[in-house]
Amino acid sequence: MGTTITNNPQRPAPKALASALEQLTARFGNRLITSQAVREQHGHTTTWLPNQPPDGVVMAQETRDIQDVVRICAKNGVPIIPFGTGTSLEGQVNAPAGGICIDLRDMNKVLAVHAEDLDCVIEPGVTRKALNEHLRDQGLFFPIDPGADASLGGMASTRASGTNAVRYGTIRESVLALKVVRGDGEIITTGTRAKKSSAGYDLTHLFIGAEGTLGIISELTIRLRGIPEMIAAGAVSFETVHGACQAVILAIQTGIPVARIELLNAAQVRACNSYSKLTLPETPLLLLEFHGSEIEVAEQSKAFAEIAKDCGGGDFSWTTKPEDRTKLWQARHDAYWSVKAMRPGDSIGVVATDVCVPISRLADCVTETEEDLKRLNLTSPIVGHVGDGNFHCSLLCDTNDADEMARGEEFMHRLVERAQSMDGTCTGEHGIGQGKQKYLKAELGPEALDAMRALKKALDPQNILNPGKIVPEA
Repeated sequence: MGTTITNNPQRPAPKALASALEQLTARFGNRLITSQAVREQHGHTTTWLPNQPPDGVVMAQETRDIQDVVRICAKNGVPIIPFGTGTSLEGQVNAPAGGICIDLRDMNKVLAVHAEDLDCVIEPGVTRKALNEHLRDQGLFFPIDPGADASLGGMASTRASGTNAVRYGTIRESVLALKVVRGDGEIITTGTRAKKSSAGYDLTHLFIGAEGTLGIISELTIRLRGIPEMIAAGAVSFETVHGACQAVILAIQTGIPVARIELLNAAQVRACNSYSKLTLPETPLLLLEFHGSEIEVAEQSKAFAEIAKDCGGGDFSWTTKPEDRTKLWQARHDAYWSVKAMRPGDSIGVVATDVCVPISRLADCVTETEEDLKRLNLTSPIVGHVGDGNFHCSLLCDTNDADEMARGEEFMHRLVERAQSMDGTCTGEHGIGQGKQKYLKAELGPEALDAMRALKKALDPQNILNPGKIVPEA
């Protein structure tokens, strides 16, 4: 399933690659790594896409390192693939034409925190957990939580979202400005620390979600939030997925300021119970979190409990104890591993995919998806950031079973087609990478793809910046 990858660019000539590696060795010494194991670690590392390793990996430590790699590679026509923590799911870090991977993990400094302005300036290798640990003593936090401890540069590049998006938005709303290394090694500054601007084209948001195909992010200025006075987490079980989704819709429509609202279908609850040693009722479940003052949190919890009851939900239990909240949300963040543990074996692959629909169509989309799984005799627990209509399927398939793989491919295709037919999208937060290129034309139309190709050609005329990603061949 999914082993065919579109838009494969051409490898550089052997002499050009050898020249680039020689120059990079002279510049970086042992910070250029060419061992097979390390190169494969920097190819695709999750789900079902085949691993396509780069020809070398440079461990960057500062912006100048990125610039020098880009200049050497541009001179020799060698591809460049930026790498954060490798948690992307659609092959964004693969090297289909080989080339040089720039590993940004060592660019992990918090350069400045402006607590009074609720913003900070960071390097791209800073992870969300490390940033929040740094900010904790100042009463601030960064709310975007995609689950994995991803780097902020990678999150911006894939336009990440997560469990808090229903209240705090996505990474797109959290980035004020970027510094980006162009395909010729020069630096673009896309904005300032001002909270709004009408100065020229919106270059900041052009690079957010570009997956490193238009430039390499070397610095980010991001919005922060004050840590709430009180945080309460709660859980409520439902008889049906439809009832759970209806409760979500009513909560959003009535204006309850939910911070997080996550759906787990019955299959996912069973997996979490087994993996995380929980005793939740094995029926569709909503996990919620409320932020605010003590009075606000109590009022929000009471209001949602009434909505849940009207939609067929059971008792709504909630807690403000940090250890209880952490245990509940850690189980949600471990959902991928809990699914993987359901069916051990070297040949068993987990295909993690997502779609997003208008919230009014959420119940229909999830219900029809479950019906498809039953008809095709497939296992795929469902979780979702359902406050904004986004949900994820974790499909388990035996890669040695051709029939099961074919059924899995059919399911994945129908999932995307269903979301698009409901005015939704083929991906709410995982991005396009290699895996979902084939769905862009149906979603956006050929004219939009032509515009993307024109942007790519203008900013990367040699097609060396993460080639083979996002835009399919014409």
